[in-house]
Amino acid sequence: MNRPLDNQHVIEIKALPSPRAIKTKLPITDDVAALVVETREAIRRILHGQDRDRLLVIVGPCSIHDPEAAFEYAIKLKPLSDAVRDRLLIVMRTYFEKPRTTVGWKGLINDPHLDGTCDIATGMELARTTLLKINQSGMPCATELLDPISPQYIADLISWTAIGARTTESQTHREMASGVSMPVGFKNGTEGSLHVAVNAMTSARTPHHFVGINADGQTSIIKTMGNPDRHIVLRGGGGKTNYDAEHVAKAEAAVAGEGIARSIMIDCSHDNSSKDHTRQALVAREVLRQFRDGRQSIMGLMLESNLNPGKQTWKQGVALAHGVSITDACLGWDDTAALLNELAESIVTRPA
Repeated sequence: MNRPLDNQHVIEIKALPSPRAIKTKLPITDDVAALVVETREAIRRILHGQDRDRLLVIVGPCSIHDPEAAFEYAIKLKPLSDAVRDRLLIVMRTYFEKPRTTVGWKGLINDPHLDGTCDIATGMELARTTLLKINQSGMPCATELLDPISPQYIADLISWTAIGARTTESQTHREMASGVSMPVGFKNGTEGSLHVAVNAMTSARTPHHFVGINADGQTSIIKTMGNPDRHIVLRGGGGKTNYDAEHVAKAEAAVAGEGIARSIMIDCSHDNSSKDHTRQALVAREVLRQFRDGRQSIMGLMLESNLNPGKQTWKQGVALAHGVSITDACLGWDDTAALLNELAESIVTRPA
């Protein structure tokens, strides 16, 4: 029998440079390493209730398709972050992998040239280069980890990560989260289900053994000790919101057994904003109202924001507008800056 038994639908298998090779080519600097360590620890202090006065804010583009525009955004965000740092701990969204409900552009790592060639080797280097540059500007970075191989290439440059609504129920991603070195937020399911995120938190705090790669790209058995720094991200679902006081209280009760003082983050986009980017500010203000009224379980919020508002449709061969999202619609910079300053001022005037 000459017919092959495996890889019947595979066109090509091409080796990717090892994590060690790419990290050697694009090494982390001492200043960037110090920023990552400092930011991770600051997030942990918020998460575990040692810092109860500040909120963590994950803000930035829905996805990065233009690294220069992303760096321009970081340069704008840094002085604002410094100005409100005693009230808000701001970490920039640097999302390079995009889960798709069916098909579509999968992010800068998968298709860096936006032309369907899927030059992943270039994409991985470009993602690491972008993270280095943004961290070097003084802005710490957050991302969503989607492919379980990617952390070996970029995780040393990430201060906070999310496991998305489509992958929170995945055993692979729960195992991965148990081993990463930064705090992790688990989003509720796309239909709004909270229990999948609660189960993910429980799973990720326990040790696991699973198959992955080492620094040299060799297939390896990964043994983890479990991640103590986990929380829920409420993002709505099934066309309904879940950022109101009733839903936040339910989420707080659901994870009470995890022993994490401030375990709830609110995603102001997605179903919580009815997929209308202009409504993110309304959601953020309601979250601040609950925090001001004493809901200490709230540890932060997420905002999708870019240089310019809205979104545009990417089509091969058609020029793109500068600083406009090609995935979810985002707040523009001016509205973002005004909102962050408003939130910081609200925290200052919070009753004791």
